[in-house]
Amino acid sequence: MTIQINQQSVEFSTAAQINIEDLAEIASLGFKTVINNRPDGEGGDAQPKSADLAAAAKKLGLAYIYIPVVPNNIQPDQVEAYAKAYASAAKPVLGFCRTGNRAANIRNMALNVEQAKGVIAWLKSKCLITRLWRWYIGRCSKGSCCGSCKK
Repeated sequence: MTIQINQQSVEFSTAAQINIEDLAEIASLGFKTVINNRPDGEGGDAQPKSADLAAAAKKLGLAYIYIPVVPNNIQPDQVEAYAKAYASAAKPVLGFCRTGNRAANIRNMALNVEQAKGVIAWLKSKCLITRLWRWYIGRCSKGSCCGSCKK
């Protein structure tokens, strides 16, 4: 059986729910890591269990990562976990869930985590968050809004 794979980038593609039998094809296509974002049991008895997929992937030399997320309810800690796992994963990666959309969404969120952290760190280093907040509430007095910022 040929699975439908949607390439998102050179390093990342998505697919709908995969089965154990699909893993050989996934490996033959050159993928190094499979990330499962579908909680066990979400699709009923027809959905393969994550532990079974992990065991079959290991036999084929594929790394397997399980970060289950509920549709339309991706949590910040899941995005953080995904960002760490994806950063260290052997590429290319195939992410999957029921349709592939959740896998694409959490990966895009994870890529933006590092960028957002950099922006927040820069804002904090310039004391801009505090200064903007104090200005907004009318308490800033020309750079003396907090003890750490210097004009």
